[in-house]
Amino acid sequence: MGVQEVDVHMTAGDDVRSYANNSAHQKIGISKARHVLDETLKEMLADSGFPKCFKMADLGCSSGPNTLSVVAQIIGTIEGLCELKNVDELPEFEVFLNDLSGNDFNNLFKLLPDFYKKLNDHPAKNKGLRCFISGLPGSFYGRLFPTNALNFVYSSFSLQWLSKIPDGLEKNKQDIHMAMASPPEIFDAYARQYQRDFTTFLSSRGEEMSCGGRMVPTFVGRSVEDPSTKDDCTHFKLLAGVLLEMVNEGHVKETDLHSFNMPIYTPCKQEVEALIHNEGSFNLDKFEHFLVPWDAHVEHENTEDRASALGPKGSVPDYRRGKLVSDFIRAYTEPVLASHFGSSIIDDLYVRYAKKLAEYLSTEKPSFFNVIICLSKK
Repeated sequence: MGVQEVDVHMTAGDDVRSYANNSAHQKIGISKARHVLDETLKEMLADSGFPKCFKMADLGCSSGPNTLSVVAQIIGTIEGLCELKNVDELPEFEVFLNDLSGNDFNNLFKLLPDFYKKLNDHPAKNKGLRCFISGLPGSFYGRLFPTNALNFVYSSFSLQWLSKIPDGLEKNKQDIHMAMASPPEIFDAYARQYQRDFTTFLSSRGEEMSCGGRMVPTFVGRSVEDPSTKDDCTHFKLLAGVLLEMVNEGHVKETDLHSFNMPIYTPCKQEVEALIHNEGSFNLDKFEHFLVPWDAHVEHENTEDRASALGPKGSVPDYRRGKLVSDFIRAYTEPVLASHFGSSIIDDLYVRYAKKLAEYLSTEKPSFFNVIICLSKK
């Protein structure tokens, strides 16, 4: 059972899901990727000129407002380039929002009237602007579009998800992901599945994108080549510890823990570069990385909530900090966990997880290692 077969958005509560989709982590990622998007569009349009219809896709779009903010950013950048180049007629924009069939596309569609209104609120700047947005359900680990159909593709924090749980994880009994102490075959199994998935992703986009088209994915990566030397996924190690506690107390079956693994892989730079080179459809034009603290969103709580939660001298109490990180991680792990362990343990699981995170964050300042790449179609 993998994330591409079971929609990762289906079972999470709307409040938690919305929190993740509009989280500070994702906003920071969008902000960090902005200069790469802008530079890529500038280089692309300088090389190929302005098409009559600019066709782009967001792969793994999810359902929060951050999705449309990137669409607006791209349109605004192209508008600015048209003005700079004295282009008389703006291109039309065709935008495909892709995710799995269980994604809440209706929520996105409800946001569209306000989105279109904001685009057209500045008639002098947006004279003649026409934008057409549609939802496209399906797995991006396979073909989604006709041949040569797209000019531009982007993806925000989706490519770390695998199409399925890797085969060969039988010895990963008390961990739910790769850990520093995992046997070598666990690392190998995850790496093999990632190689298959990312290669399929690249070859599919290679057929769907026009020559000279660009792709800018942002995803969670790994800071070291050898995953046994540093644990970039300590949050999963802590989550496994909570599940083990619940096994020992009789709340979770030991066999269920031993058979569960997260279908996520965080690649290192060397892996990404090698797979792009070997697949052969794209040039790797840029590879950048940035760090986002686990508790980055603590500082982005609204003022009212913060005022009621602040400790001495405006500090955020440890448990509150742990709870916020737990909520963020819950938003994307709950559907997979509930599907495997059942929904009855979920609330208790994340209460315990928040406490464990609070304890960890009281002495450590961990960050997620994120990657932005720019690819050009050969």
